[in-house]
Amino acid sequence: MLTTLQTAYTDTRAGDLAWRLGKEPLPALAVVDLDLDLDLGASRTSRVQVQMRLLGASHQVLVDALGGGCSETVACMPGSRTPLPLGVAERVGDWEYEFAARVETLPRGTFAGRAQELLALVAEHPNGLAGRFPGDPNAFTAMLVQRGPEGGGEVQWRTWHAYPQEGRLVATRTRVSGLA
Repeated sequence: MLTTLQTAYTDTRAGDLAWRLGKEPLPALAVVDLDLDLDLGASRTSRVQVQMRLLGASHQVLVDALGGGCSETVACMPGSRTPLPLGVAERVGDWEYEFAARVETLPRGTFAGRAQELLALVAEHPNGLAGRFPGDPNAFTAMLVQRGPEGGGEVQWRTWHAYPQEGRLVATRTRVSGLA
């Protein structure tokens, strides 16, 4: 799903993004709820609910399954001085949570092409959500959720945060496993 977000573009620098695990749900501009059946192998399945939330200051993902829940927030958060980490691995109850981020700096022409490629990928995916910010067609936040490998009991998501004024693209990858 692709939407135009009705808000000012508030996180205007890639360096302003921060990561937080366990933050309460924040006001969202666009939300997609997914119910995923995970194949645990040996003819067993587990259901997980994932909520993708586009914020005025980037994204939040909420995961709820038997045995617990977690939330991931990557956004400009007032008062937060912690930079976006390159990688995190934590235990959340019985689950394993892994997060990785990278920042790419691209030339203007390359940036615009990559931005449109990512928007098309996410907009056409049944588990995708992308929001364009007003004023620049290449200013966006996009998210894509997928089941993990068969028998893995995991869910994965990727996000992209585009900053055309600096030519930077922040990409994140998250994996939550142990969702039995």
